[in-house]
Amino acid sequence: MPALAACGGGDSGNGGGSKTVTLVTHDSFNVSPAVLKQFEKQSGYTVKLLPGGDAGAAVNQEILSRGNPRGDVFFGVDNTLLSRALDHDLFTPYEAKGLSGVDRKLQLDAGQHRVTPVDSGEICVNYDRKYFADKKLAPPKTFQDLTEPRYKNLLVTENAATSSPGLGFLLGTAAEYGDSGWQGYWKKLKANGVEVVDGWEQAYNDRFSGSAAGRKGDKPLVVSYASSPPAETVGVKPQPKQAPTGVATGTCFRQIEFAGLLNGAKNEKGGKALLDFLLSKRFQEDVPLRMFVSPALRDAKVPGIFTRYGAKIDDPATLAPQKIARHREQWVEQWSSLVLK
Repeated sequence: MPALAACGGGDSGNGGGSKTVTLVTHDSFNVSPAVLKQFEKQSGYTVKLLPGGDAGAAVNQEILSRGNPRGDVFFGVDNTLLSRALDHDLFTPYEAKGLSGVDRKLQLDAGQHRVTPVDSGEICVNYDRKYFADKKLAPPKTFQDLTEPRYKNLLVTENAATSSPGLGFLLGTAAEYGDSGWQGYWKKLKANGVEVVDGWEQAYNDRFSGSAAGRKGDKPLVVSYASSPPAETVGVKPQPKQAPTGVATGTCFRQIEFAGLLNGAKNEKGGKALLDFLLSKRFQEDVPLRMFVSPALRDAKVPGIFTRYGAKIDDPATLAPQKIARHREQWVEQWSSLVLK
C-alpha cells in the first residue's frame, strides 16, 4: 500500500483551541490531498500526520506513551490488536457521525464506541503471476500448499510481533489448524524456507518480485491483501486483462481497521471532527484506491478498477475478538520462539 509522508503544520497548542489536529497512524495510511484539504477548509483544522511504522509497532508506541499521547486520533488499530489497545485504555469513547451507515459486523466495540471502524479487507498471500508462468508452476491456493517443496524459499511474511498483516496471517493459520495444530504448520513453513521481515512495506516493496513500486525482490509470494492487485494496475495504460499479481484465496483472514480518539488528546474537539471526517462519504470513497481496502460505509461507491482486479473472498478465516484477546500474546510468543530462533 502507498505510504503518505507527514503533512500539515502549525502550532499543536493545547486544549480545544488548537487549530492543528494530529493523526497518529501506520505508514500505509493514505488520503488524496484534495480530500484532506476539503476537511481542513470545512473544519478550520490543519491536519498533521504522524506515521509510526507498521500497525503493530505504532500501537506499541502509543501504549508506551499512554496518557500523554503523541497525537489526538489514532488510525490503524485492527481486530488483531484491538483488545490490546482497549485493555491499555488508549481511547476516549466517541460515537462518530455516520456510524449508523456502517455494517454492525464491523462495529466490534459498538457498546462503548471507543473505536470507529474505517475499513476492512482480507490479509492473504499474493503471488507474482509472471514468475509462476515463466517457471510453468501453478501458484499456491491454500495454507497447506505453502508447505510443499515446490514452493520452498518463495514466501516472505511479516513479523507477527510487529506487523498487523503478519499477525493476521498467524491468526489465519490458527483458525485453519486450531489451537494445537498451527505450531506444527509453522514448523513445516519454516522448514520450507519462509522469510520473515519487520513490516508490510519491507515485505511487499523490498522483497516481493511482483511489486512494480518496489525494488524487485526475489520472493514471488508475499503476505499482503486480497485488494493489493488493483494497486499494480493504477495508472497502467493500456489497462491489462488481469493484474500482474494474484491472490491465493485459501489463505485469507478478515481484517477490520479502526480509528479512535486518544485518551489525553490535547485537541479533543478537533479529534472528534477528524473521526467524523473518516466516516464521511468523501473520505470513504477515497479509501479503495488510496489504501486498497474496502470502505466501512455501506453506501460508499467502490471504483471499477478495485472490483475488477481485486480478489473477492467469500469465506475468509475469522476468529472471535474474545479468542484473539485470550490467546494473542501467547501465540505471538510461541510463534516467535518457533520461527525467529
